Amino acid sequence: MSEHERGSAVVEFTFLALLLMVPLVYFVITVSQIQGGSFAVVGAADQAAKVYVAQSDPVTAQAAAERAVTLALSDFGHEPGRATMTTSCEPADCTAAGSAVTVTVSLSVPLPFLPFAEGLSATDVQASATQLVGRYR
Repeated sequence: MSEHERGSAVVEFTFLALLLMVPLVYFVITVSQIQGGSFAVVGAADQAAKVYVAQSDPVTAQAAAERAVTLALSDFGHEPGRATMTTSCEPADCTAAGSAVTVTVSLSVPLPFLPFAEGLSATDVQASATQLVGRYR
């Protein structure tokens, strides 16, 4: 090894480590965001279904379920505007005792650290929860 090449291994190692570690760290952060989004939609769907069946009329129930979804997603740090919620009942009367109310929440998980890429998302996650309307409310 000549005198002018001393220390170049440290520079090469640092350059290669940065080149390889930055995408790996970004990948780990993205997977963590997706996992957090999965937890958020599961919690939001569960809470929305529980809130829905506790209300006495469908209009109030729908509004309360939407508020529950907004709150649950906000607690996990996700924008409620990136989510959609659908409600279905079996049989069609959502307030009848014994009806099964299913709430489905979908969330578009954004790519981390890209505020300028409004339409880009890492993936869409979805979860459903079903609750039975009780006889006594």
